[in-house]
Amino acid sequence: MKCPGQDTQYWKPGAIYEEKCPVCGHSVEFFKDDSTRRCGHCGHRFVNPRMDFGCAAYCPFAEQCLGNLPPEALAERENLLKDRVAVEVKRLFKTDFARIGRTTRLARHAERIAKEEGANLPVVLVTAYLNETGKEPGDASKARDILERLGAREKLVTAVCEAIEAMGQQNPQPDATLDVLRDARRIVAMEADRRDGSPASLPDEGVWATAAGRRLAAEIGAHAA
Repeated sequence: MKCPGQDTQYWKPGAIYEEKCPVCGHSVEFFKDDSTRRCGHCGHRFVNPRMDFGCAAYCPFAEQCLGNLPPEALAERENLLKDRVAVEVKRLFKTDFARIGRTTRLARHAERIAKEEGANLPVVLVTAYLNETGKEPGDASKARDILERLGAREKLVTAVCEAIEAMGQQNPQPDATLDVLRDARRIVAMEADRRDGSPASLPDEGVWATAAGRRLAAEIGAHAA
């Protein structure tokens, strides 16, 4: 059985259209289920700008359905996945609003820091949402269950689980993921101290692992002053 969204018998007018090549401006014909097309004029291959990769965020058969997804599409798939992860985490935490709020703030701060630092955004965001799902710090078993149920790629599952384990054990990692998450966690703790009426001083400059984290903390501190 074919996915109805990709089966031509369900297509409506407008399922075949033209898009301009981002390199040379030449018109390139796309079918709605084309993930990419190569420009016949300059040879540049680019992602279908109208294709909805929403289902690919969770469908375990996305590669078979859509073909070999290009890096741009895989990145979009994983960025969309984090929204479903956030829903699953809220469902798991139920009425533990303190933990939901802490997780949401961690993800929000981590996203901004990751973008400025050029870190792997899907790994950072998904790790931020799933970091507190284990029975103890560093326990990634529940995170793995959630990601596998949502059809995440094994590469992403492994990266997130390794990051959760490393955060719990205070281990280093070869990329910027942990630096981003630890700075985001420091900012969340700083905000919590302010809500409790503790002094509004920033952690020492040497504490911060990233320049973006230090800037964000200073910005939040200035607004709270």
